[in-house]
Amino acid sequence: MSTEALKDWFAKNPEVETVYACVCDLNGSLRGKRVPVAQASKIGDGGLRMPLSLIGVDIWGEDIEDSELVFETGDADGLCDFTGRAPVLVDWTCRPTALTQLWMRQEDGSVFTGDPRRALDAIVDRFNQRGLTPVVATELEFYLVDPSGNAPNSPLSPITGKRLDSDDVYSLDDLEHFDAFLNDVYDACKKQDIPADAAVSENGAGQFEINLLHVADPLKAADDAVLFKRLVRGVARKHGLAATFMAKPYGDRAGNGFHVHFSLVDGVGTNVFDNGGEEGTPLMLSAVAGLLNTMQENALVFAPHVNSYRRLLPGTHAPTGIAWGYENRTTAIRIPGGSYKARRIEHRVAGADANPYLVLASILGGALLGIAGEWTPGDPITGDAYSLDLPQLPSAWATAIAAFEQGTHVTGIYSERLQRMLVQCKQQELSRFSRHVTDLEYHSFLEAV
Repeated sequence: MSTEALKDWFAKNPEVETVYACVCDLNGSLRGKRVPVAQASKIGDGGLRMPLSLIGVDIWGEDIEDSELVFETGDADGLCDFTGRAPVLVDWTCRPTALTQLWMRQEDGSVFTGDPRRALDAIVDRFNQRGLTPVVATELEFYLVDPSGNAPNSPLSPITGKRLDSDDVYSLDDLEHFDAFLNDVYDACKKQDIPADAAVSENGAGQFEINLLHVADPLKAADDAVLFKRLVRGVARKHGLAATFMAKPYGDRAGNGFHVHFSLVDGVGTNVFDNGGEEGTPLMLSAVAGLLNTMQENALVFAPHVNSYRRLLPGTHAPTGIAWGYENRTTAIRIPGGSYKARRIEHRVAGADANPYLVLASILGGALLGIAGEWTPGDPITGDAYSLDLPQLPSAWATAIAAFEQGTHVTGIYSERLQRMLVQCKQQELSRFSRHVTDLEYHSFLEAV
């Protein structure tokens, strides 16, 4: 969408009074300004400015203490560019509102390489230089929870008034009971041009998954995922509920995953993973090898928070070993069955708490390294991956931070600036969590040792 088209959009939506102009930070949170619609022209002409350090704040929205973007450089502003995606309507606020996505440049006009959306754009550009376009679909899981307490609790059914208390996988009753909520989610997705597909009741009480259809534009796919997460939380509030994409909100229930499906098409739209058979092309196998070889170093992107590692445990429907297979949901990389023309790769590692821009950049960037190097994977596995002796994903947050900081493949995907910013952010968060004593520790040790 051009600047002129943006102006036309606001002219055609006169009911909108306020615009939220937002950038996405490293944690996947939208941050920005509330702009009166009369000043919305600033959005299209680059007149909005925000601190570059805003991209790198920690999960609590606090500055990174040792970041060069704060005091060392005077906490300088960057320029906020309109991404070109049309504003999206927000109908769960008090008055009609729109949200517009931005990304950042530096004062000299150069791209701010610490911006996660810019990082994904750079990877997509490298594919385009090879005459290839990634086609991406995402699957996001979330829990609806009762918002009345400090800790999550499963919601009350709007139909029976009873609290959900069982992991009723693929339950039609749960879908029917929360029909009003789901209808509003689908309506909001339509208004925001988010291609929502099937919804299922997942493995946990109050857990749902909604698939987003494949698009031949990874930036749009990531935009859709970011907007979808915010949309679901907003619609849930409208229904007196809360929604969480936290990786593991319950210790004894399934975690929330963020599965990504992708293929590659050439200039005439041919799927270059399809060789007419089940095995896929050598290029697809090189992409698989790239994903496997970069997975440990990129684990911090797929599991970015301390809670993320509660999800990555054996037997929890989340992968722990680094392996691939055909139609095998115990592996980190799965090649789904079905039509050969739709041959694709499913990446099953990321949690729903991860930043969609960084997840897609790590997946597509890892695949690109494998393709460029003509790497080959080991043999696909069959059976239960949890029972095999496999290389493992990091089981601890600190290990993943160190792996990303020291990874030899990371700089083949990300700028040194983004690599440094993410490490600094996560080290600061780790430090704060390390100083926090939990209630379980008090219960276990206070009078016992």
